[in-house]
Amino acid sequence: MASQDHSRDPCPWVILNDFGGAFAMGAVGGGILYSIKGARNSPRGERLVGAISSMKARAPVTGGNFGVWGGMFSTFDCAVKGVRQKEDAWNAIISGFMTGGCLAARSGPRGAFGSAVACGILLGVFEGFNVLLNRVFSEGQRPQMAPAPLPAPLPSS
Repeated sequence: MASQDHSRDPCPWVILNDFGGAFAMGAVGGGILYSIKGARNSPRGERLVGAISSMKARAPVTGGNFGVWGGMFSTFDCAVKGVRQKEDAWNAIISGFMTGGCLAARSGPRGAFGSAVACGILLGVFEGFNVLLNRVFSEGQRPQMAPAPLPAPLPSS
């Protein structure tokens, strides 16, 4: 039986939480990336201005893209959990497949299917790595065999 994570919020709230977290992560990462790109592509005396203007122009877009992906994935994850009535690694793989397909739907059925497969495989790799890490780091949690009893002392004569 799969264990449930009771520390997470219920599904409608987890979607908003994941959307906001993904947006923030994308905005911060995009801010760092585009400030470096803006500074590198600006003339020598204008590097700070170029970094700031590039960051202001592109970081919110990157944050929005991350937010849409995170929110859609979380929505599908909640839906799959509701349909399957289980919480396991397959939920994330199925949700990744569906998210990739929906986000690429404008590229036609072939492109959407290719993106869906790629996202499903990517989430499968993530989940497999997560299972591996859990097994490696739970070594100390396994029951240990009791130590062998010490031999009885020899009788003294």
